[in-house]
Order: sequence, then C-alpha cells, then structure tokens
Amino acid sequence: MVSSSVPIINIEPYFSGDERTKQSIAKELDMACCDIGFFAITGHGIDEDVITRARETVVDFFSQPLEEKLKVERPPEKVSRGYNRLMDRSLSYSIGKEAPPDLQEAFAFGPEEFTGKDWIKNDPSTAMMAPNRWPNNPPEFYPRMIDYAGAMKLLGERILDIIATALNVDRHYFDDKFDHQSSVSRVVRYPAQKELAEAGQLRAGEHTDYGTVTFLRGDAVPGGTEIMTRDGEWVEVICPPGGFVCNIGDALARWTNNRWRSTLHRVGNPPPDKQNVDRISLVHFHSPNHDALIECIPTCLGDKGPKFEPITFADHYLGKVMKAAHARLNAKVSDAAKRTA
Repeated sequence: MVSSSVPIINIEPYFSGDERTKQSIAKELDMACCDIGFFAITGHGIDEDVITRARETVVDFFSQPLEEKLKVERPPEKVSRGYNRLMDRSLSYSIGKEAPPDLQEAFAFGPEEFTGKDWIKNDPSTAMMAPNRWPNNPPEFYPRMIDYAGAMKLLGERILDIIATALNVDRHYFDDKFDHQSSVSRVVRYPAQKELAEAGQLRAGEHTDYGTVTFLRGDAVPGGTEIMTRDGEWVEVICPPGGFVCNIGDALARWTNNRWRSTLHRVGNPPPDKQNVDRISLVHFHSPNHDALIECIPTCLGDKGPKFEPITFADHYLGKVMKAAHARLNAKVSDAAKRTA
C-alpha cells in the first residue's frame, strides 16, 4: 500500500491574519477540495488534552465485556446512537456495492439538545433527532465525550468560515442551515485481526461520507484510511502529528455542484505481519440541520446550472445510512422506521 500525505493546511493564520492571508488559506482549501476532497489541518486550536482524554475513555469503554456495551446498543431503528457491535454494518452498501460486514465496533452520539421529544419512531424524517444512549461505565465517558464533541463543533464552525471565503459566499448563508445541526460523533475500534478476513472484507468498506466535512484522528498504526486517487489507485492517508485528516462529504459536494469532491475512501486491513494491534479512531461528522435544504450554492451554479435536485439533508443522509446499516442495496429512507435486528 502506497502512503501519501494529503495537503496540510495551517488554519491558525486565517483567524489572526489580514484579508490577504484569509484569501490565501481559503484558496489552499479550495484547491484541495477540488482536487482530491481530502486535506489535513494543523493550527486548529483544539486542546490536545481533550483528544487524549477522549481516546483514553474510548479504550476503556471498548475493553468492557460485550454484555456491558450492549446495555447501550443502538436502537432497532438503526439510527446513529449508542453502541454498534462488531460487524453489524457494511458501509459499501451505501454506494451500491455488496461486501462482507466491516471489521469494527463503534459508539455514536449526536447533539445533546435532541432529548427524544421530537423523535417519532415511525416517522423517518425525525430519525436524526433520536436521543443519545450513554453508558454508565466508564463513569468519565459521558463528560469526556461531551468535551470532545463541543470542541469539534467549534472546529466545524471555524471550517465553515473558511469554506464561505473559499466559495465566495456570505458566511451568513450557512447560519440557518447549522443552527440545530445533526452532526454525529463516532468513536471506533478496529480490533487486532487474529484470523484472515473474508474476501472483500475490510475494517470499513469503500464509501463516501454523507455530511459536510469529516474530522478524523486515528491511531498511527497500519490499517488506516485509504483514498481512491483519480487514477483509480488506493493510497493510505498520513495525518500530521497533532492534526486532523478532513474530507468533504456528499452534502457539501452537492452544495458546491460537484465543484468539490466527495472522495471514495475506506479503512484497509493491516499487513499480515502487523495484525496484532487495535486501532482507535475518533471521527466527527460535521453536518447541517436535518431539515436543511441542500441545493446549489449561488456562486457554484456555473454555465449549466444545478446538477442536482434540492433535497433535505435528512432524506439524503438516511437514504445512504439505511443501506449501510441494513446491509441491503434496496434499503431506503422508510426503513428507518422499521425495528429489524
């Protein structure tokens, strides 16, 4: 597997420099998003202790017996809340490709403002407002995850500032689309592989992300994120120390009329001589409001106009996540209301 460092952007000067500096950093972002849809950021302002403490408690959570983790298993409606047991989904189905279950277990949660009062179990349009499912153990899990998610939400707002400059759109364009956002944080354990994977089975099958920008901090061990190049080759992404790997999701690609790329990626398996190590990843999927209308940003219209019909983020997101969760190519939005195992 070839390794590649994606463009690394120090975003700190955007918030401390003059207008020329802001435009320069926004141009770097624009070039990366047009070219490969992936980049890394440094100078992000996130307290490294917040990330360290979050990772520590994630390891403690996954180290518990299965019966303890299953106390907060995700709902039967398969929304992104609570614990995902090992191999309970296949991400490749979200792009219409059959594959064996992914070699991972995970825990996901959304904004705490969603208390469940707006979640109607037989109404798929409300699925993204399901309440979180928090474990009692380890006891520091909840406060540390809340600290992590809060920091990542602020980072998402900072990236939106740069995105608006890069796309030459007023920053207020995004205000009413992110004021009750449906972002999801997902912490993942890719276990050491003591047996050979099935043919075509990966830690995470090939897919594109569904939201605006994904922020990833994964352990620097073999078997990490790989992206598909324009030449059709898979290359492994290297994260700079203390930074985050970021990528454009489908919603932002649609918003930009495909000016920016939502790139196919996956999490590969480690080589045979390095399969005895777990990998922990902290992932934050920055996403708009569930009812935000995803339609072409005016500055991205081009000569031929919009390439996509407008769609709410909930319909866009659920159509993809249901295929991955149910591991069926014919899964659809309405399946969010079904209580299938």
